[in-house]
Amino acid sequence: MVAADAKAHAPFCRSPDARMQNFLSHPFFILAVSLGVFWAVSRFGSWLGKKIRKSGEDVSEDFKFILGATLTLLGLIIGFTFSMAVNRYDLRKNYEEQEANAIGTEYIRAGLLPAADTAKVRELLKAYLDERILNYRSTERQYLERINAKTAQLQGELWAAVAAPARAQPNPVNALVLAGMNDVLNSQGYTQAAWWNRIPVSAWAFLTLISVFCNVLIGYGVRRRGAFLLFILPLSLSISFSLITDIDSPRGGLIRVRPQNLESLAESIRAQ
Repeated sequence: MVAADAKAHAPFCRSPDARMQNFLSHPFFILAVSLGVFWAVSRFGSWLGKKIRKSGEDVSEDFKFILGATLTLLGLIIGFTFSMAVNRYDLRKNYEEQEANAIGTEYIRAGLLPAADTAKVRELLKAYLDERILNYRSTERQYLERINAKTAQLQGELWAAVAAPARAQPNPVNALVLAGMNDVLNSQGYTQAAWWNRIPVSAWAFLTLISVFCNVLIGYGVRRRGAFLLFILPLSLSISFSLITDIDSPRGGLIRVRPQNLESLAESIRAQ
């Protein structure tokens, strides 16, 4: 992102993929829906197994081989998907730290400007820092739109505030301040990109499809005396889906990136 052309990032895209990602931002809803679906297909598998066994056909050996291979594949895909979610969560944490460092560094560099410009830039950075913290804490759509609009406005004002002295006196000191502001604006773009970087919807579709097959096979193999087992795999898979969704979702659920570095910076600036 070029700092001089910094502008608001649209927080909500209207594409079908974006709407699906919004659906995947509610882990508790995913838990309830996936549990119902997986339990229903396991019951279907149980009904299918009873019907085939009544016909006298013996497929026990083939069934054990297919069940073992399918469950192994499911475990590998769940582990891979969980790893994808954790990596994206770590990336969001790293960019929050980098953003705090960029703002803090530029706050110090602003002291190299003339006194009037220093005061203006620092006041704008304080306001910008508050908006960035609110962006991490907020979940309501309308509130986020206002925060993004305010952030875009402040980005323009910040760039103008450092660009004017640089044009008036093009020297290495002003160039250093200008480069620092460029880092501040770029860091927000990197953070936003990391928040948009979610597990692909196609990956969720394949994972769901294999989970459905596994639940059908589990239901197929369960006899009447072990009917309670029909609930174990659907519940385990639903909890796994919910956990992955929670980690992968920047704003939904319980596991979120807390702006602790930005908050610490804000407290440090206020203490000064």
